[in-house]
Amino acid sequence: MDSDYPPALTTQQFEYLLSSIKDWSIAHGFAVRPPTSLISSEIDPERNLAMPAPLTVFPSLFPRACFEEAWDAQKVYNELYAAIVRDEEWLASIIEEILDVDDFIAKLWEVHLAVKKEGYAQNLTLGLFRSDYMVHLDPSTKEATPDLKQVEFNTIASSFGGLSQRASELHKYLVRTSAYPPSPLLKDPNLPQNATISELAQGLAIAHQSYESPVSIWPKISRCVIILVQDTERNIFDQKHLEYQLQTNGIDVFRLPFSRVLEDTRVVETEGRRLIYHAPHLPDSPYEVTVVYYRAGYSPDEYSSPIAWTSRLQLERSAAVKCPSILTHLAGSKKIQQVLATPSSPHLARFLRNDPHLIERVRRTFTNIYPLDDSPAGLEARSLALDPKSAHRYVLKPQREGGGNNVYRTAIPSFLQSLPERNWKSYILMEIIEPPTMHNVIYRNGGIQSGEVIGELGIYGICLWRQGQEESPQSNWTAGYLLRTKGSASQEGGVAAGFGCVDSCLLVDV
Repeated sequence: MDSDYPPALTTQQFEYLLSSIKDWSIAHGFAVRPPTSLISSEIDPERNLAMPAPLTVFPSLFPRACFEEAWDAQKVYNELYAAIVRDEEWLASIIEEILDVDDFIAKLWEVHLAVKKEGYAQNLTLGLFRSDYMVHLDPSTKEATPDLKQVEFNTIASSFGGLSQRASELHKYLVRTSAYPPSPLLKDPNLPQNATISELAQGLAIAHQSYESPVSIWPKISRCVIILVQDTERNIFDQKHLEYQLQTNGIDVFRLPFSRVLEDTRVVETEGRRLIYHAPHLPDSPYEVTVVYYRAGYSPDEYSSPIAWTSRLQLERSAAVKCPSILTHLAGSKKIQQVLATPSSPHLARFLRNDPHLIERVRRTFTNIYPLDDSPAGLEARSLALDPKSAHRYVLKPQREGGGNNVYRTAIPSFLQSLPERNWKSYILMEIIEPPTMHNVIYRNGGIQSGEVIGELGIYGICLWRQGQEESPQSNWTAGYLLRTKGSASQEGGVAAGFGCVDSCLLVDV
């Protein structure tokens, strides 16, 4: 984009800049717990230590037109996925194709069927979504212009809303205080506002306020929002920003480890399946749970025992508003993305009111995605995936959240050949997005990495709707953005998984 960016730094300038980043990060909660590879549990057994979150020293260049396109498309995507979840018959027809080869998806579906059999106690659903994109530059032509292409759509535990706002604020602070050397690009108007903390918290607050207790009981007990978390969470401060914002708005919030669901909550069967939470430090003060916000429970690794599945069932069958419901969780699987994005797919018209304008806004962000089943499209995809000459243009993705699960390029043929052929249909084959590289400096775990990087943009969306009703969602808006950046040689991009860092956009006209 601009070969003169970022500006060169003297040793003294770089030391001052790094010192400013470290101090601002800790003072404003742009932080994570140190990895045990850096600080062992013997040194920090109580996990008292924190360190600056991984960050680019400079905000990264991003095409303004692509950013605006992603921002404008988010409300359409929110509507699309809410409509998918409301159409249980259609969702079932897709999910059932992979039940025999994906145990995790099958177990999630079993939970849904079990709750459906006795009747759902709550028809209100909250989605805190994030649609992830990369800029694509066609490598076959020098005259290529940047295109926005979707990587994935996240329906559960869409993380880094807290840290993304802090990264934006940090880069703005460094511009405002002249910590950077002069640059024609490093101007505040080129750094978009980013209020993800207040926006995401507002989504949870609206769901909390919309909750209606299934019974009228006197005396009433206090109500709360539950943030469901993993037992050991390095990314705790990202979550804490939302928690503190809700508490500022007068809403009680508690963090509940997934492993303690059965110990600390109960469903009152005779009271419309109200979910009651007993905080271990407040044994005599029960709370009625209005919203369960999942920041855990998205990975198969978290369901290693029957207790975990019983816990998920208890939450799902309760009257609390789920963020997300189990159907919304399932709608975020890669199979759904593939069905929507397969060339000539007819499904967008079904969910977007057959509106050509809305359909085109979504469709133009798709890259080609194929099944690996025995359909005509699947057989074509198998041919592409098994041939090393064509496989180098693709990535193989399972139905999983989090980084580190994908298979790339020429590794695809041998990987598929190592699996039983019946399991292939649990993967999708996605045409690789070819992003432009740029130079930047990454500060991570106290170390510095300088070189070519690529970025991935995530746009957050809030959507609140009632299941079983066809009208438009009650609430639907765009809620901020996340930019994650990694070395150009890295395939994966998850910050928490150890591959990338948090960044912010410096918008440029290309």
